[in-house]
Amino acid sequence: MMNYAKLTGLMRLFRLELSIAAGACVLLAELLALRGIPSLCQAMSGFLSFFFISAAALILNDLFDIETDRINAPSRPLPAGIVLKKEVIVLSAVVALLGFLSSLMTGLHAFALVFIVWIAGLLYNWKFKRTGFIGNLTVGFSVGMAFIYGGVVAGNPYEKSVWFLAVTAMLVDLGEEIAADVLDIEGDRLSGSRSLAVLFGPLKAMRIAAGVFGIVITCSFLPFVFGWLKWTYFPPVAIFDAVIVHSVRNLLNTGRPGRITDIRRIYLAGSAMVIVFIIIRLVSG
Repeated sequence: MMNYAKLTGLMRLFRLELSIAAGACVLLAELLALRGIPSLCQAMSGFLSFFFISAAALILNDLFDIETDRINAPSRPLPAGIVLKKEVIVLSAVVALLGFLSSLMTGLHAFALVFIVWIAGLLYNWKFKRTGFIGNLTVGFSVGMAFIYGGVVAGNPYEKSVWFLAVTAMLVDLGEEIAADVLDIEGDRLSGSRSLAVLFGPLKAMRIAAGVFGIVITCSFLPFVFGWLKWTYFPPVAIFDAVIVHSVRNLLNTGRPGRITDIRRIYLAGSAMVIVFIIIRLVSG
């Protein structure tokens, strides 16, 4: 019988907040693309597909990052010895299969898109992570595809508001990935990673991340100017922009301790914005 510590360790590999956020992005895209409420099948298929496929990639990430995590995150389940490598491989395969099966509830187009995202996650963990910027782009692409997938599930993949959110999510995650590499620079150097922080130095890399976040803020007004989103969605966007500005100022302060909190703040604010968007869409009918 599996003991409590091992079961908890396996659950930690899911990084539930990230997997749930991926599913929530799909649901929001469905709501916007349909301009109404998705069917139970659409909602379940959309949410579960990206919940499982994101979890599969995150689980594999722990497997491929075990040596780096011995330095950067020794308390993670694998480097701490709570779970075994073979258990992680089996878990990732089972979870990915659940993601594929969930996507087939919608159809072959949905399955193909989920499969592409799974391949991107596999390539990232296997090869791209240590390439630096290409790896960062791969993660950003996978995050943005959650919105595109929602549009596909809803049968309206060309909805402008969905594409805007997809590109925004990709850029936000790209900025977070570059900034996180700055904070993980010591472990990345030992693992042979060619992150922007390793290649150009932490300060320049963090400035690049700040530039990416600057693009997000500059473009955040576009959907309202062009009428892709109603102005009722603007307050959470403005708050998110303010959080980014505050967090980026802290990230650029090289002497500030605990800067990982600032990256997490941006992620949490983005997740909160998605939830508020869903509520606004449901309330507005």
